[in-house]
Amino acid sequence: MIVDAGPLIVDGERLNSKLWALVKRATERGEEVHSTHPVLSQVWRDPAAQANLARLAQLIDVHALDDARVVGRRLARSSTSDVVDAHLAVTAEALGTFVLTSDPDDMRRLGARFEPY
Repeated sequence: MIVDAGPLIVDGERLNSKLWALVKRATERGEEVHSTHPVLSQVWRDPAAQANLARLAQLIDVHALDDARVVGRRLARSSTSDVVDAHLAVTAEALGTFVLTSDPDDMRRLGARFEPY
């Protein structure tokens, strides 16, 4: 799975326990969990106040936005404009996995495989 920003949004120091459980189960089964640098940029504000997010970030593979042309073409085909979401869709497709998202409408428009969160 590749994690969108919504599931990573924290309430103060508390990272959503449902997400922790999903990541823990996935890693125990030997599955890889991913996200992207743009997604982390959306949620990262103060490492001192986001220790749990920092720990989670160490458990997942984080992908750079290094496929701008592919992402741009996906945006054009879907008539959407959110670069972060398009990058998630493209990265998920390349990895052969799904996007864990709190915004299934955008993923649907982008033609991504997704699981609502």
